[in-house]
Amino acid sequence: MKWTKLMIKTTSEAEDIIISTMYDLGLEGAQIEDKVPLTAWEKEQMFVDILPDGPADDGVAYLSFFVEVPEEGDEKPQLPQGLDGAADNSYFLVSSGQVVDLPKLIECMQQELDDLRMFMDIGEGTITVSETEDKDWVNNWKNFFHQFYIDELLVTPSWEEVKPEDQGRKILHIDPGTAFGTGMHETTQLCIRQLKKYITPQTELLDVGTGSGILAIVALMYGAGHAVGTDLDPCATEAVRENMEMNGIDPAKFEMMIGNIITEKEIQDRVGYGKYDIVVANILAEVLVPLMPVVAKCLKPGGTVITSGIINGKEGLVADAMKAAGLTVVEITRQGEWMQCTASMK
Repeated sequence: MKWTKLMIKTTSEAEDIIISTMYDLGLEGAQIEDKVPLTAWEKEQMFVDILPDGPADDGVAYLSFFVEVPEEGDEKPQLPQGLDGAADNSYFLVSSGQVVDLPKLIECMQQELDDLRMFMDIGEGTITVSETEDKDWVNNWKNFFHQFYIDELLVTPSWEEVKPEDQGRKILHIDPGTAFGTGMHETTQLCIRQLKKYITPQTELLDVGTGSGILAIVALMYGAGHAVGTDLDPCATEAVRENMEMNGIDPAKFEMMIGNIITEKEIQDRVGYGKYDIVVANILAEVLVPLMPVVAKCLKPGGTVITSGIINGKEGLVADAMKAAGLTVVEITRQGEWMQCTASMK
């Protein structure tokens, strides 16, 4: 599928108002490129694996909006009032689902920018039009993800060869796609190090928010007996399946469930109660707090819960929630701005 990219060059201070203005034209999503440093809160909310240090902020921002190019042979639909009248087939689908004539859409965008210029600094306020494809979005991030080590574990994507000197290592093959983790994030590494301390051949593991399945797969690689993963995103099912296949994991050893274990009784019942030796959850602190009483019911007596996704300063929130759920905090470790908190069931 092809897309047309409409990129506005503006100032970082004008980002929000321009995005809001473009929303009124049916452009509901924006890709933001600027050099504004991330706050601690933003780093926590993004929870990304690959976040290189950026250059100094120059005040310039690029806002990109994408409109879909219809397939060849599609019948031209009726254009909405104000954007009709095109003599050719230059219509596009914008993110709101509207059908628009591209030249008229660009004309409307430029008019909105000119109006904004009358009462605020929007910088150049220019619009650049280019064409892109889905494969660009799916593959470009691969330029930033290369094999790396978590202690003795080698993590490598499928597009890189394992070096001869690494052949004897434990090797995790991971292709996370665009939505899930790679293992590069500090929180993932903190969890992996904790898992290695507690895993036995009898371990029954629950991985809440499993994403790409990396934590459960690593646990199985290190000898855990069986794993269950839950996630809110249906795309996680395919990501887990592919990563299991790449790492030679027996499908019978990893069961995947889609749903919210915090709020959905059906998911809680499917997951089960009092049956897990380890529960691991690499999620944000604000989600871990309501999760603790739920996972406490999932644990066997003497079981262990390993949590991460906790940015510096919020460990108290999670520790207090653990104690309130009847768990005993046994260890807190840190890496960079992040930490993990491990507790046991009495």
